[in-house]
Amino acid sequence: MSNPVFITEVFSSIQGEGFLAGRRQIFIRLADCNLDCRYCDTDYSRQDTCRVEMRPGSATFNHLPQPLSPQELVGLIIRWNESLPGAHHSISITGGEPLMHPEALTLLLPGLRSILPIHLETNGTMPDALKRVIPYLNYISMDMKLPSTSGCDQHLWGLHQSFLESSIGHAVSVKVVIAENTGLDEIYRVCDIINQSGPSIPLFLQPVTLSTGDPGITPARILLLQEAASSVLGDVRVIPQMHRMLGAL
Repeated sequence: MSNPVFITEVFSSIQGEGFLAGRRQIFIRLADCNLDCRYCDTDYSRQDTCRVEMRPGSATFNHLPQPLSPQELVGLIIRWNESLPGAHHSISITGGEPLMHPEALTLLLPGLRSILPIHLETNGTMPDALKRVIPYLNYISMDMKLPSTSGCDQHLWGLHQSFLESSIGHAVSVKVVIAENTGLDEIYRVCDIINQSGPSIPLFLQPVTLSTGDPGITPARILLLQEAASSVLGDVRVIPQMHRMLGAL
């Protein structure tokens, strides 16, 4: 295998967001992103080294020279899985935006999927790249970027719709980050896109987390947005960032 990939970190933790919240996963965080969301709390820039937990769940890290080859990553995950059999539900491929690396993923994912199921966390704006890697995925967690919270432009709506259409037939869920200024029109727009692809697709409303660790939205506003979404869709859930609440990676 060739096509080394730039990553920022590999660690073991509890999934704190979306459909698999509460599951323990091995996280492989890839570098680079095509967006610059206002609330993003992740450093996804390329570095000369990446940090890898010395033991899964230890929160102590080695720093390895970049880029890593697919063989190195697969070998690491094999060793972790053998050292803690049954502890991990799946492998989360996250970022940044992992679909910026479709070539590397087509080489990496088959080996990883032979170890554990694959969970892709994506901003849902790269449908063509998704088509190249979707045969290797078990779960797709797709963000829809609301202008009110992300600061992104309105043009993403069309990309989100194309992405979701490309996901049909797979275990896909949608997450939106909500804040006090999130409008009902944004929520209805999200619901309309989901409805066109499959009204049974789960929608997760995630209150934005402020730098203080507090939610940036009142309970009353959360309930109002949940009521609006639930009037259109059959599966709407509110889940804050659980890993932030637990102080986990």
